[in-house]
Amino acid sequence: MPNLKALTTVLLAGSLALSGCSAVLKKHPVGNTAVPEPVKTVDLTRYAGLWYELARYEQGFQKGCDGVTAEYTLRDDGKIDVLNTCRKPGGKVSDAKGKAKVVDAATGAKLKVSFFGPFYGDYWVLDRAEDYSWAIVGDPSGRYMWILSREATPSDAKIAELVGRVDALGYKTNYLRMTKQP
Repeated sequence: MPNLKALTTVLLAGSLALSGCSAVLKKHPVGNTAVPEPVKTVDLTRYAGLWYELARYEQGFQKGCDGVTAEYTLRDDGKIDVLNTCRKPGGKVSDAKGKAKVVDAATGAKLKVSFFGPFYGDYWVLDRAEDYSWAIVGDPSGRYMWILSREATPSDAKIAELVGRVDALGYKTNYLRMTKQP
């Protein structure tokens, strides 16, 4: 039964490789041992609408994007339609449609978002303005971070304040890529 032994060896090696990858993926890249929790509840009716991205941790799916917006629309079934738009280098406009669902009804601050069928990722509103004029969004792994604003080009002082809030949450601000808005 040499084929069974070879198959067992391949499956064991693959299993070890996958478990090693999952350990790496769970590591918080900003060096925190504790994952930041959302600091405020979120009224999704007030959160809905158009947001401009001011800064982000650069990801492959957003590589080179500027003029980034996110629009959230509440649905009758309790889910949220998501429309992300960006301008790629050369001016081409690209968009991604998805959906979100609330996973923490007590706070409304923890959601799951999907752009690819049944696969959902964490989307946590970690901090926000009392008047919903800005929000800081991330995920519990610390790999994702976005600073969002209702205005496309807030003052430099406001941006500095928001970057300071990101730092206070325990994220490394030197990972932020500032987003140019037209």
